[in-house]
Amino acid sequence: MPTLHVIVASTRPGRIGLPVARWFIDQAVKHGGFEVNMVDLAELNLPLMNEPNHPRLRRYEHRHTKDWSATVDAADAFVIVMPEYNHGFTAPLKNALDYLHSEWAYKPVGLVSYGGVSGGLRAAQMIKPVLNALKMVPVYAGVPIPSVMRFLNDDGEIQADEPVENAATAMLDELLRWAGALKPLRDTGAA
Repeated sequence: MPTLHVIVASTRPGRIGLPVARWFIDQAVKHGGFEVNMVDLAELNLPLMNEPNHPRLRRYEHRHTKDWSATVDAADAFVIVMPEYNHGFTAPLKNALDYLHSEWAYKPVGLVSYGGVSGGLRAAQMIKPVLNALKMVPVYAGVPIPSVMRFLNDDGEIQADEPVENAATAMLDELLRWAGALKPLRDTGAA
């Protein structure tokens, strides 16, 4: 079974990213196509790019980078749960992506974006060139969650409506197809 890492891109105190990620992980577990893990960038707490060598060389000196490399290497696919801040994506997400290079290659990625009326779509569009530069494959199906606070219940959990849940299922189906299709490229070390 392929491994899916769900990356929580917000690190702000009081963030809604954790409830959104927990909701999506529940959807992924119900889907049944992946072994699912959460990767919380707040817990990872990577310092701002402090490796002396270019990530392409994979000559990492710091334990946090070696651990991050192993985490990313272990995944067959990713979902990034991302807010939209000022029409863009978060700095911790960009930093986490830039820390590594070949570990990301030939792996599909889906985007669960959230925010106000736009549902985080501006941030989702903005991150795609970065993902492409890392040889990742952003899947067409995405999960934009507009006016995300309306889905937050009294227990602090997300209760999405049917269209949002259907979008999650469609994206998971696409991720599963792409993870299988890209596996030969990952297996040959083409990255």
